[in-house]
Amino acid sequence: MASPADAAAAATFRALGDETRLALLTRLGASGPLSVSQLAEGTAMTRQAVSKHLAVLARAGLARDSRHGREHRWEADPASIAEARRALDVLTARWEERLRKLKEMVEGKS
Repeated sequence: MASPADAAAAATFRALGDETRLALLTRLGASGPLSVSQLAEGTAMTRQAVSKHLAVLARAGLARDSRHGREHRWEADPASIAEARRALDVLTARWEERLRKLKEMVEGKS
């Protein structure tokens, strides 16, 4: 059964599985808070499409918005991104251990 941390990581990776959302998050991480209009600028996406992608990122905890006057500015959430990184580090360590054991078995060291 999946733990709450596993469920959160799965939501994160589902959100990042879309190349558009990944690109939006990358842009937010590189440039800091941006409005939906700024994020849509220079792309073929409408503001509505950008907003929908941002909503998915927000539900996964990867992005958040704040109000500045009449506009909302979006930014990446570094804590959630760090948590996703930790989940990947755990998976990497598990696979490296399994591969090490397989290598030992194949080479007759165990």
